[in-house]
Amino acid sequence: MNDLYIHDLDLPTTQRSNTLIYTKRVAIFAFITLLALASIRIIVNVQKANALQEYTTKTLERTVLITHAQPGDLKRTLALPTSLRGNNESIIYARTTGYVSVWYKGIGDQVKKGDLLATLEAPDQEQELAQARAQREQTAARTDLAEQTLSRWEALEARQSAISQQDLAEKRSLVRQGRADLNAADANVKRLEQLQSFRRITAPFAGIITRRSIEVGDLIASTGKELFAISQTDPLRATVWVPQAYAANLNLGAQVNLNIAEQSSAKIKANIERIAGGIDPATHARQVDLILENPNAKILPGTYAEVSIQLSSSVKTLIVPAAVLIVTDQTQRVAIVNKDKHLHFTTVKLGRDLGKDVEILDGITSQDTLVVSPSDQLIEDQLVETLAWQPASSEVPKKPGNNEKVSATEKLADNNKTPKEK
Repeated sequence: MNDLYIHDLDLPTTQRSNTLIYTKRVAIFAFITLLALASIRIIVNVQKANALQEYTTKTLERTVLITHAQPGDLKRTLALPTSLRGNNESIIYARTTGYVSVWYKGIGDQVKKGDLLATLEAPDQEQELAQARAQREQTAARTDLAEQTLSRWEALEARQSAISQQDLAEKRSLVRQGRADLNAADANVKRLEQLQSFRRITAPFAGIITRRSIEVGDLIASTGKELFAISQTDPLRATVWVPQAYAANLNLGAQVNLNIAEQSSAKIKANIERIAGGIDPATHARQVDLILENPNAKILPGTYAEVSIQLSSSVKTLIVPAAVLIVTDQTQRVAIVNKDKHLHFTTVKLGRDLGKDVEILDGITSQDTLVVSPSDQLIEDQLVETLAWQPASSEVPKKPGNNEKVSATEKLADNNKTPKEK
């Protein structure tokens, strides 16, 4: 009885001990479970980080178009506008006053030197000429009388010395005065005869009439109204103004090409005849005169044309496509792909702008591999894949169909797209 009582008293203590042991076991199990889950989570995160790193690396490996610089002593074409004109061009005015009685040549007529173009009527000049001739005859008669009188006085003076020297000197003076008056009268007659000849308007050189500004009955004043405009059509001339950047690369006698829209199939050649000895400070350009043969007047004076001048640079430079330049804050840079296919950005010094190409004076070598149209997302030392660049053709590229090939540019654009864009 007593033992049973004692056992009953110890029962709560045993239960409490068992409960404590169970709780510890559950806590340890839970800790181990959490530790395992944390380890699994760390492993998964590491795997995801590695996958992300691998994806990022593949994404950053962009494909770029590459090219190389070319020697800069190649020729290039400079196109300049101009207007053709006759070798000689003249506007004809009247040298005398009169009415137009008749004109013989109009616009488009070919004339030779000395051909009669028009005549003027001037009745008052005819009367002036008649009066001048009459006055000349009067002066001649007085001069003859003075000479005869002087001869008689000189004969008397030789036979006897009773002739006054003063009277003899007066007679000699009258003769000299008469001769001077006669010369003046002759000059006046010739002047009026010359004015009368100016009533005949003639061509100063062979050419074509480009403008006629008179009609029969018009009153023409001396050097007042334009009568005709004449132009010599063979050869023709042209003037172009070459910019200062190219002014040193011109040579006398060099051949140039002329392009006329209406005669696009014809190859028209001209030669540099004269080159100005300096640069015009107003336009910063150099005047160049051209001359070209024009048999049978196939090209009309005043025609608009485009002159193509082949130029070559004396400075040894490198020529690169303008698309390789990266211009930021007035600084010109290019992207270079090294042997390990990593990018490097370098500053360059530019020369002349040649349109699609530019000259590089310093900063790169001909062995450097340059990136064409570099993306703004490219960074220093970035790993890239390369693709040879081909100049774009004038044709619009087609989208690839079932049997069509993808161009290099389209392939590059596709490689640079993000997964979402694809």
